[in-house]
Amino acid sequence: MARSTFVYVTYIRTTPEKLWSALTDTEFMRQYWFGTRCESRWTAGSAWRMVYPDGTVTDSGEIVEAEPPKRLVIRWKNQHRPELSAEGESLCTMELQPSGTAVKLSITHTMEREASKFITAVSGGWPKIVSNLKSLLETGAIALENPYPVENPQSRKE
Repeated sequence: MARSTFVYVTYIRTTPEKLWSALTDTEFMRQYWFGTRCESRWTAGSAWRMVYPDGTVTDSGEIVEAEPPKRLVIRWKNQHRPELSAEGESLCTMELQPSGTAVKLSITHTMEREASKFITAVSGGWPKIVSNLKSLLETGAIALENPYPVENPQSRKE
């Protein structure tokens, strides 16, 4: 079967326990996910949903696997954009592996369809979210205030 996959890997100077907490604590999440939060009990079989700051449920699904502080797998379906929702469910796997004074965070987001618009959409979001997460854990501040900043034409060099 055809598959679309997005993989993002980074190293964050923290502990697996602190990273797991950052990935599953709703209030902490709002800081690095541009006000968005994910709600769940974070145990296998529990419901999961992503909620925008205005209360709109954008995505939902269930926790397939939860092995703190090592592995989290979420069955994930978009609920907000009809063209993405029509593609069905995806699978998001987060793996945390100690690496010296850091933790290797690997996020693999897949969908069992070729040329998935959903996977294209998340491939633009994950790097921004994870950059904010990394910065927040390492420095206490996020890197990006706005996921889609308006470019200042005066800042471009001709």
